[in-house]
Amino acid sequence: MARIAGVDLPRDKRIVIGLTYIFGIGDSTAKKILENAGVSEDIRVRDLTPDQEEKIRAQVDQIQVEGDLRREVSMNIKRLQEIGSYRGMRHRRGLPVRGQHTKNNARTRKGKAVAIANKKK
Repeated sequence: MARIAGVDLPRDKRIVIGLTYIFGIGDSTAKKILENAGVSEDIRVRDLTPDQEEKIRAQVDQIQVEGDLRREVSMNIKRLQEIGSYRGMRHRRGLPVRGQHTKNNARTRKGKAVAIANKKK
C-alpha cells in the first residue's frame, strides 16, 4: 500500500483516483501531479514502482495538503471571526456563509429543525 503525505492510498484503485484520497488534491490536481511525475493515470496503486512513488511524493510535497491545509483553513475562519466580518459572524452562528437564503432550507448548516410550540394559529 502506497503511503503519500501520511495517507494510505487504496491499492485497487487507479493512481489518479487514489491521489484524491489526500485532503487538498482533487481530480485536476491529481492529473497535474501525475503528468509532472511522468506516471500514467491508468496504473493501479499496487503496481507502482518505488521510483514512481518517489516522483509522486516529490510532486505532492510541493503542494500544501492534509494537516497544513486544514490548519490554514481553520486559521482563515478564525481570523474572519476575530475581525468581526460578516462571514466570520455567519461561521460563528453556524449559518450559511455564501449568501444563501435561510428562510426555508439551510438545514445542513443550521442543524435539525426545532419545533416551536403554538407556532400555527
